[in-house]
Amino acid sequence: MTAPLRIPFPVVDEVSRHCVQEEEPETVLIEVHLPGELDAGRLRKAFLEALRRHPRILMREAPGPWYRRRYEWELTDEPDVEAVSLASPGPASLREARARAMAVAPPLTASPPIRLEVVPAPGETESGAGGGADDRPAAATGTALLLTLNHTALDGPACLRILATAAEIYGGRDNSAAAPPVRPAEAPRPDAAGLPSPWTPPARVARGTPDPHRGTHRGNGLLHTELPLPHRPKGSPYTVNDQLMVATALTLAHWNREHGAPVRPLRITMPVDDRPRDATMPIGNGTRLVEVPFSPGELDTSDLPALLRRTALRTRALKALPRPQLGHGATLLTAPWGPVTVRGALTRGLRRAAAPWMSTTLLSNIGRIPYPLDFGEGAGCAHAVWFSAPARMPRGLTFTIASTAGRLHLAVRWSRALLGHDDGVHLRDLFTHHLHSTEATP
Repeated sequence: MTAPLRIPFPVVDEVSRHCVQEEEPETVLIEVHLPGELDAGRLRKAFLEALRRHPRILMREAPGPWYRRRYEWELTDEPDVEAVSLASPGPASLREARARAMAVAPPLTASPPIRLEVVPAPGETESGAGGGADDRPAAATGTALLLTLNHTALDGPACLRILATAAEIYGGRDNSAAAPPVRPAEAPRPDAAGLPSPWTPPARVARGTPDPHRGTHRGNGLLHTELPLPHRPKGSPYTVNDQLMVATALTLAHWNREHGAPVRPLRITMPVDDRPRDATMPIGNGTRLVEVPFSPGELDTSDLPALLRRTALRTRALKALPRPQLGHGATLLTAPWGPVTVRGALTRGLRRAAAPWMSTTLLSNIGRIPYPLDFGEGAGCAHAVWFSAPARMPRGLTFTIASTAGRLHLAVRWSRALLGHDDGVHLRDLFTHHLHSTEATP
C-alpha cells in the first residue's frame, strides 16, 4: 500500500493554523436557496463524486511530532467522514443550522474539512444565527444548502466550485461558469496625497452592546439580508464593488461617530481572487488580501461621485499590484527555520502585538455568482446565495456580498465580544442606507 501524498501547508493555511481559536472558529458559511426539493441520497452521491473530481479537497492534517518544521496536508482517496447530512425539519431548523456553522468548524484531522447540511422547507431566509430574525419571513418551501468549511484549509470560491460540480452531477445540466465581466486593462496609480500613512493605527469598530450571556455561545453572530443591485450611470468609472466599498466606509464612519469613537483613518481589507472558475480552478485558499485606505476627511458624503471615482482608482491599482497573499511578513514567518510549535507561538505573539494596526474591517465581495447552480428538474436553480467570512477579534466585523438573480445577498457577521444582535441589525440598516446613497439619480 502506497503512503498518502503529503503537501506542505501554504502560507495562508499555516498562519491560520497557528492562530486557531476554539471560541471563534475560522469557518466560512455558504448558504444556497433552491426553489424545489432535493433527494438527500442522490445529493450525497453527487457530492461524493464532486469531491473525487476535485481531489485536492480530500485532505486532512497529517500527524507529526512537535518538532516538525512543516504542517502537511495528507491527501486521501476517499472521505474519512460523511460530508452530507439532513437537518430535521422544523420552524427553527435553518437558524439552528446557521448557529452550528458559526460555532463548530469541521475538523482538520478528517477528510474533507467541510460539511454540507440540507435543510428542507427552511422557512425564514433572512435571520440572525443564534439571535433574532429579520422582519421579512419567507414561506416554508424549497431547500437550503449550508456548506461549512474550515478556513484553515479552504476558501469560499473554491468550495462553491465543488458545489457547482455537484449540481451538474445531480441535475445533469451544464453548470459551467459564465464569462467574467470585461474590465479596463490599464491600472492608473491613485493620487497618494491626503491618504493616511500605513504606519498610522486605523480606526477600530466601536464597541456596541454585546449579549451579556455571550459566554454560553461560541462563534460569531450572523445576519443575512437581500438588497437590490445599486444603480449607477452607464459608463461609470466605478463598479458595484466600489459602491460597496464606499458604503462600508461610510457605514463604519457613521457607526463610530454615533458611539463617540476617536476619529481615525479607515482601512478595509478586500480579498482579490484571480483564479479561473472552470473545472481547473485550484482548490484551497487562493485569494490575496489588499487594504483600501480612507482618510477621515473624505467620508463626509458631500461629494459622493468624487469619492466613488477615487475609490475606483485605489481598488484597481491595488488589484493590479503583485503581492504575496498575506504580505511579505507572513512569508518570512512561515519559512521553516524552526519547529512549528515555536513559529506558532511567535506568530500568535506578533498577531497580538500588531492588533492595533490590523485593518478596521473586511469587505469580501464575491460578485455575481458565476455558476447557475442548477440542480435540475424538481430542485431548480439557486435564487439566493450568501457567503459569510470569519469575524473574530480584533476586527470583530465583516461584510460579505454575493449577487444572484439580479439581487445582492449581504451577510453581516460579528464577534460576540464586540457586538450584539441589535447592533448587527443597526449596522445592516446603515449599510443599506449608505449603499442606496451611492446610486445615481435617474
